[in-house]
Amino acid sequence: MRERKPDWLKDMIALDRNDLREVKLMLRGLNLHSVCEGARCPNIGECFASKTATFMILGDTCTRNCRFCAVRKGIPSSPDRFEPENIAKASNLMGLKHIVVTSVTRDDLPDGGANQFKEVIRTLRRECPGTTVEVLIPDLRGDWKALAEIVGEHPDLLNHNLETVPSLYDSVRPQADYGRSIKLLKRAKEMDSALITKSGIMVGLGEKDEEVLGVMDDLLEAGCSVLTIGQYLRPSLEHLPVVEYVRPEKFEFYRKRALEKGFSFVSSGPLVRSSYHAAELFTESKTRK
Repeated sequence: MRERKPDWLKDMIALDRNDLREVKLMLRGLNLHSVCEGARCPNIGECFASKTATFMILGDTCTRNCRFCAVRKGIPSSPDRFEPENIAKASNLMGLKHIVVTSVTRDDLPDGGANQFKEVIRTLRRECPGTTVEVLIPDLRGDWKALAEIVGEHPDLLNHNLETVPSLYDSVRPQADYGRSIKLLKRAKEMDSALITKSGIMVGLGEKDEEVLGVMDDLLEAGCSVLTIGQYLRPSLEHLPVVEYVRPEKFEFYRKRALEKGFSFVSSGPLVRSSYHAAELFTESKTRK
């Protein structure tokens, strides 16, 4: 049985339409994955119709079992050495001006997949001149040498999502650590002070307002300047239930408070995701930096 959603979500959710077919076929032909499909993003119709996508590297199988995420869990395959070139080909075919690259979490790899991120960034710089590159990275199990490999390639923006407030980590992200994620963002900024860092959280999982505001303070202290806040939507009945459908006016409250606290740019709304309108977020954040 499907959960009933409030009107402000029902009208906004995009369905899988025929205009998705072209992008999907291209990705399949190049053996590429998009987080848009893997995570069942509600904005997939709008983004694919606009020929934008967030590439998901290192396969489509995650080594962790976060209880909010629809990405497949299990034993992943070896990294694809042709993946960097194929992402560059897809980016050129789609005419992307801002490229977002994320990955499944690969705790099975010694560097957590950092080398693959490095190769993708390097290849995009060579094959897609003039484009900006945003990476959305896992926590790398706190391996700061691996983080330095990624930062050393100078992505235009580095994103690492906290996903939720500290009190909910045990139930939402049992294999992750809030303090480690905050430290990753802080270390990245220390490695390259010019780097724009970004993070995102979901609401509707049972968090309190003061906890959300506390996360904002922690992120600012870590040097993070871009924030996204969106509604948690249950991918299936096997995932965590939605505790609350947060009203649009509460998202506006969060947006205003975050800006008042000192973030350069904030995107906050029911269907906001960390990669949604990523190009616009990057442009705005760089202008306001």
